[in-house]
Amino acid sequence: MAWTRRTWMTLAAVGGFIAVAVGAFAAHGVADPQAKEWLKTGAQYGFMHTMATFACATFMNIGAKRARLAPAFFLSGVVFFSGSLYAMAFGAPRWLGAITPIGGVLFLIGWAILAWAARDADQPAA
Repeated sequence: MAWTRRTWMTLAAVGGFIAVAVGAFAAHGVADPQAKEWLKTGAQYGFMHTMATFACATFMNIGAKRARLAPAFFLSGVVFFSGSLYAMAFGAPRWLGAITPIGGVLFLIGWAILAWAARDADQPAA
């Protein structure tokens, strides 16, 4: 699979779909308060970082070429962070929560890359 802008955008759209579905399930289909909170948090961070992936495409369009590196970190972060929370909400062992911070670190790396990329973006003529 080629990691093109189209691939990242497709994965982000799928991630957004999953985040909305999980968030709706958390709101309407879960009784356990802890599971509900894990699902809501995972959905919130997942959606936020799928939107950040879409923002990377905009950054690339204005000349911030390094922005192409951030989606890998954002979407990997969603898998680790949100995925571990979803898994625990659905009954996986709690020790799985030990990988949740790995996702958080991946999010931070993605944001740092995006900030670095923005420094190199083309400036519009004034």
